Amino acid sequence: MAIEWTSDLHTGIEVIDDQHKRIVDYINQLENAIRQTDSRSVGLVLDALADYCLAHFGFEESLQEKAGYALAKPHKVIHETFAKRLARYREKHNAGEDVAQQLHDMLKTWLMHHIKRDDMAYVSVVKGGIDRMSRDKNDGDWLSRSVKGYFN
Repeated sequence: MAIEWTSDLHTGIEVIDDQHKRIVDYINQLENAIRQTDSRSVGLVLDALADYCLAHFGFEESLQEKAGYALAKPHKVIHETFAKRLARYREKHNAGEDVAQQLHDMLKTWLMHHIKRDDMAYVSVVKGGIDRMSRDKNDGDWLSRSVKGYFN
């Protein structure tokens, strides 16, 4: 069953919500590949999802650090643990093991719990950090500075 984006997943940080929606799209693409029993498509979605998650995690961690979120390091550990788990699924898939449904189920469960529990915990601190960065107009808008800082 496809994941639907619902209001309880909104962090209120537009750039993060957009990234989360993109992850939901990848999970739904994985579901379509499973329905079509298309192992090649499963692999392509899995590769794209893994790459996107790493970029998203890095960006999210950067915002947490800039905002002074006290639990930024433990949050990063959660991301690292998930990335390792996803890498194991990729290895199994690449070895010819059919892990697609198990992977899909794990992704749906993990993402919903992660957003609702772990991500919602940092929202007020990061929003405050965004507000502070927004007031500092010396070097462009807060998002441009954050992206520039993350990718440089």
